[in-house]
Amino acid sequence: MSSSFVEVEAGVRLHVQDFGAGPPVLLLAGLGLDHEVWDGQIRDLGRRHRVLTVDLRGTGYSDKPLEGYGMDRMVADVASVLVRLDLREVSLVGYSFGGQIGLALAAAHPERLRRLILVCSNGVRASHSEAFPYGRPPEVSEKAAIRAERAGRPAARRASVLRGFHRDPDPDLLDWLVRCQLRAPSWSIIECFHTYLHTDLTAELTALRVPLRQVVGAQDPVTAIDGAQWVQQRARDAGVDARLVAIEDCGHFPMFEAPEQFDAALSDFLGEC
Repeated sequence: MSSSFVEVEAGVRLHVQDFGAGPPVLLLAGLGLDHEVWDGQIRDLGRRHRVLTVDLRGTGYSDKPLEGYGMDRMVADVASVLVRLDLREVSLVGYSFGGQIGLALAAAHPERLRRLILVCSNGVRASHSEAFPYGRPPEVSEKAAIRAERAGRPAARRASVLRGFHRDPDPDLLDWLVRCQLRAPSWSIIECFHTYLHTDLTAELTALRVPLRQVVGAQDPVTAIDGAQWVQQRARDAGVDARLVAIEDCGHFPMFEAPEQFDAALSDFLGEC
């Protein structure tokens, strides 16, 4: 295993971990989280794949500039890592906000990817619009999140993580995820949340040139399964090779709430030709 930093623009470096050998798999975590959420998957996949994690700017051990959290910049960051490491035929696994970035990357750089796997992400949008009738209006969610963050950062992060579980998590797990979240400063969280809520990638979905796979929790309170089904139908109508796995009794954290089912779904998708 190697751990390194890749400079993606002057003064901004992303933390990258690189494990194993074989077909490459790139793991992107969700909003405010980092490589640590993928511990179980690295342990499993690293036996037969080259597994890489990238901490997005503003998270984990990556640099945390005051700006640069728009979708185009986030996509350019990850693309820079792929180019610098000369990665091709990559299976990109994007969790939550990482899935949104993954979809935008797949649309912009299909020559680098073999497949796109969205985990607890609809990819196209994270909020309600006229075309995508799922979730809450972006302004409502954004105002509430900013207000909570400014009122008390630790409490806001705890409430945000807890909200994603279908059932109350083990207290030690909750504490650990909150500590991971708190590595992301308030400015990056607020800017990323704006990007997450206001980005619309419905056009990019129908132009995909790589297979699309989704794993969702059937009871996910953050990413509605109805939205995932909408994405699947729209992708198939556009001729995209798309598949969906819904894990029962599971919320927004399948790697912790249903690890065996989640790992089986990933292995199945990654084992496809």
